[in-house]
Amino acid sequence: MAHRVPDLAALELLLAVARHGSLGRAARELGVTQPAASSRIRSMERQLGVALVDRSPRGSRLTDAGALVTDWARRIVEAAEAFDAGAQALRDRRDSRLRVAASMTIAEYLLPGWLIALRQQRPGTAVSLLAGNSAAVAERLLRGEADLGFVEGLAVPEGLDGAVVGHDRLVVVAAPGHEWTRRRSPLPPEKLAAAPLVLRERGSGTRQVLDSALAAHGGLAEPLLELASTTAVKAAAVSGAGPAVLSELAVTEELASRRLVRIPVEGVRLRRDLRAVWPHGHRPTGPARDLLSLTRSAG
Repeated sequence: MAHRVPDLAALELLLAVARHGSLGRAARELGVTQPAASSRIRSMERQLGVALVDRSPRGSRLTDAGALVTDWARRIVEAAEAFDAGAQALRDRRDSRLRVAASMTIAEYLLPGWLIALRQQRPGTAVSLLAGNSAAVAERLLRGEADLGFVEGLAVPEGLDGAVVGHDRLVVVAAPGHEWTRRRSPLPPEKLAAAPLVLRERGSGTRQVLDSALAAHGGLAEPLLELASTTAVKAAAVSGAGPAVLSELAVTEELASRRLVRIPVEGVRLRRDLRAVWPHGHRPTGPARDLLSLTRSAG
């Protein structure tokens, strides 16, 4: 059917000729040259096999067939305008909400600032935040429960695409008075691996990076405590339960106030990438695209 029915631009031109009685005025209304408009009318006449417009020095007049085709064209253009209005309504509805899934450290320490900046750009967008570990973020994206995700870890989770938006470092901390705080030299990685630590749960970006860093040094010992949030791990460490490994972002205030002491460790790489992630092949659009742009600019 596509090769037998004129395109919308041609039909809109025919309607403009009917309104103005002039091919030149119709061309000016639609922002095309008169030769281009004449060529488009001739092409439409060849396509339909009938003459549509009589041209004369006094102007352009629709033929009887042209008047009939114009009535049909009007209905098609009106239907196309309704289609476009409906599609715009869908875009507006999509752009009025943003579902973000973020791992705990990013959700607590970075995302609030990004969302404040986004609100300045899109004050009408309602944002919902789902916080969890990196594995949970990936699951929500793959199930279609989030438009954009943020994770910490070593690589982009399977089934997702991603972009690095920043970097973070894990630090070993302990409450003042712990034996490690009195060391005069950095802690050997074997000693860190062998110690019972207060840790995040498996599936978190923090745990993933620590497991990888200590794999060559005997692997992690059985955790002293295994907790599901950065805040809980930090509170346990401050209380003196035992040493912990946390994001540097999460312990800035505790280190400054000496409620926690940083323990230098030698021979292990505890730096990690912070990534925005989305389902493979589905580049973020609308407010998700704008948030991604903000985070990359901030990084």
